[in-house]
Amino acid sequence: MKKEKKPDYVVFDEESQTYNGKLLPYASGVSAPKIVPPDVTTWKNTNIVAANNQFKARYENIQMQYQEMMEQFEYNNLIYSAKYSFEPITGKIYHLYRAKNQSTFLSLISPDECNFDYVGSFRLGPDKMWEKVE
Repeated sequence: MKKEKKPDYVVFDEESQTYNGKLLPYASGVSAPKIVPPDVTTWKNTNIVAANNQFKARYENIQMQYQEMMEQFEYNNLIYSAKYSFEPITGKIYHLYRAKNQSTFLSLISPDECNFDYVGSFRLGPDKMWEKVE
C-alpha cells in the first residue's frame, strides 16, 4: 500500500492520524504572518551590567569585611601575646605599649600619664575580643 503524501501547508499528525493545525501555538499556514522573535539584546545587556554591578558591590563588601576581620585578628593576636599581670575586665579600656626590647605590654596607665612607646588603646568586648579605641 502506497502512503499518501500530504502537501507541506497541511498540518497532519502521522501518529494520531489527525489534522492539528488549529492546536499549534504558532501559525502554520502559508499565508500566516511571519513569526519574528523579539529583540532582547538591549534587555540582556542592561541586566548583565546591573547584575555585574551587584556582584562587584557584594565582592567589595565581603573584601572590606575580610580586611576588618584580619585587622581585628591582628590586634587580638598582638594583645593576647603581650605581657600583663592582671585579668582584664570586659568593657574597660587598656593601653598597649612597646618596651625597649620591642616586646609589648598592656597597661591601665593612659598615654598622657607616662612616657612609654604607645601602640594603641583597646577595649575588651563581651565576646573576649579586643576592639581598637580611637
